[in-house]
Amino acid sequence: MEWYEALALLLGSILVLMAIGMPVALAFLAANIIGAWVFMGGERGVSALLNNGFGSLTKFALVPIPLFLLMGEVFFYTGLGARMFNAIDRLLGKLPGRLSYVTVLGGTGFSTLSGSSMGSTALLGSLMVPEMINRGYKKHMSIGPILGTGGLAIIIPPSALAVLLATLAQIDVGALLIAGIIPGLILAGFYIGLIWLQTRIDPDAAPAYEVEPMEFGEKMKLLLRDVVPMLSVMVIIVAMMVGGIVTPSEAAAFGALGVIILAIIFRCLTWEAMKKSIVGALKVTLMAYLIVFGSATFSQLLAFSGASRGLIRWATGFDLDPILMLMVMFGVLLLLGMFMEQISMMLLTVPVFFPLAINLGFDPIWFGLIMLLSLEISFTTPPFGLLLFVMKGVAPPGTTMRDIYTAAFPYMGCALLLVILLVIFPQLALWLPGL
Repeated sequence: MEWYEALALLLGSILVLMAIGMPVALAFLAANIIGAWVFMGGERGVSALLNNGFGSLTKFALVPIPLFLLMGEVFFYTGLGARMFNAIDRLLGKLPGRLSYVTVLGGTGFSTLSGSSMGSTALLGSLMVPEMINRGYKKHMSIGPILGTGGLAIIIPPSALAVLLATLAQIDVGALLIAGIIPGLILAGFYIGLIWLQTRIDPDAAPAYEVEPMEFGEKMKLLLRDVVPMLSVMVIIVAMMVGGIVTPSEAAAFGALGVIILAIIFRCLTWEAMKKSIVGALKVTLMAYLIVFGSATFSQLLAFSGASRGLIRWATGFDLDPILMLMVMFGVLLLLGMFMEQISMMLLTVPVFFPLAINLGFDPIWFGLIMLLSLEISFTTPPFGLLLFVMKGVAPPGTTMRDIYTAAFPYMGCALLLVILLVIFPQLALWLPGL
């Protein structure tokens, strides 16, 4: 069988099974069993493939996923996230577009602690949008910043999706997590600049209003009590990873423990909150592990059937400039993002794109970050970007999908601008991991 026939059989099986409503992980598993039967000699091949798949779940690199998820769930369910937002809101005082800035600053802080785009968007949407609408903010000023900062959770550590991508691509988990810090902060800066520009062009989009003035000492007390302790958890675990003191798995354990200790100190850790946090983290972890199992066996089948080798030969045979090939891969990811959720995209593209990127001479950590950014943009890509529907679920009555699409586009533009910067200046991503 030719390589393109093998590729068509494997990908076609997955897409058909997903189209009839089968869960992503099970669709991959079923397609892998079909492929193993065809390419690896029937029952014996299926048995060997399943054994290899179970071996992929024993990797130490997977440990950060449940711990980062638990860290975010505890932060959300104990109310520590809402506490930090309220503090930032009061600290900014009377500033045009104040609540939009609060969303970006607080959302960036929450993203660093949660690692969950959907959790971040749900919290921000339910917490901030009703207040902003009551204050007379136009919809693009209330919804847009939330969609933008929700996506920041993908690239700013700790990111469960980054850990999953690094595991699937077999690259250094810690390096990919650290690589997202500087680009993530730059992107947050772009969002702040965009809000400033929007308030300058249309002051009525985010009208100023009177707030109770605070003394400097009161502000410092609020900052040190409700903001610094939360952010210090992220700063400490990232600093320990950068310094080589701990592995990503150990950093994740310290992070989860740190948030639990904070919840105890602030007396907001209840049995109910802990139960919800553990159940929420467990659900996503099980799904992620099934996905790793399916992806590992899928990658082996692509190699065994000759599909990945043939595809790389075909793609590099055009003698295109590597940047053009990067644009093609980025475009494919954005196109897939219009119709698929991010984990499905990773499963389909990582086994093909990463060998191709390495063959083209791209640094795998840099390419991993580019891929994470494409996933972030696709989170808000119409018509089916996942965060668009999360936002619709928590937005006030009367908010249409068109309102949400319109609000998302400027923030997608900021993320695309960051991708261009990373292509021109790769050291923005590679400097910290290089330390």
